[in-house]
Amino acid sequence: MGTRRKSRELALQMLFQADMAKQSPDQVRKTFWAERADITDEVRGFTESIFGAGTGRAAEIDQLIEQHAENWRVDRMSAVDRNILRAGVAEMLAYPETAAAIIINEALEIARRFSAPESVQFINGVLDSVARELKRVPQT
Repeated sequence: MGTRRKSRELALQMLFQADMAKQSPDQVRKTFWAERADITDEVRGFTESIFGAGTGRAAEIDQLIEQHAENWRVDRMSAVDRNILRAGVAEMLAYPETAAAIIINEALEIARRFSAPESVQFINGVLDSVARELKRVPQT
């Protein structure tokens, strides 16, 4: 597994922990990294960047997700799906130079590993729609 994929998976886990345990970003960081001393600085740095964007811009990210997830409120989505979406949108906002197709593809691979099979299409649709709004995907 590449360093970026590992970072994205760790960011998902951190966002999930913050969401489910109702912990502050600092609380998550303290417990999360204490159990992962073997993580390289490169992986940790990219993970922290996505997690920081995901928590620092949480209201904006959730608003974008709800706007593009027709008839779905963020709080009604499965916790895994909600946080995969949050991580993907956070990366789009934090790394505008990264092609949306790469971010979306990585989110879909992570969804295939951690979420239900039927969630992949939903996540793809929402992230694609968000990317179009952010003008990250060429209109066809």
